[in-house]
Amino acid sequence: MSETKEILVIARDRKSEALRMATGLTLLDDVVNVAVWGELDRDDDEVAMQLEALDFSDVPVTELATNMAAKLTGMINQANVVYIV
Repeated sequence: MSETKEILVIARDRKSEALRMATGLTLLDDVVNVAVWGELDRDDDEVAMQLEALDFSDVPVTELATNMAAKLTGMINQANVVYIV
């Protein structure tokens, strides 16, 4: 039996793809967090659908302005696995 991991998905370039990936990771028993680097287009249908799925799974989505590198660094240091999409 494996240990529970804390997974951080950083949505940087392909944000809707990163959100979709994070949604898929919720199928595991690991803890999933999402950090969105820069603006998130909440009017995009795909983004809205993935945000709804993440909200349903109680996955926190943190939007970070590009001048919040220290907060992102802290999130990375806390995670066991980091995906940058």
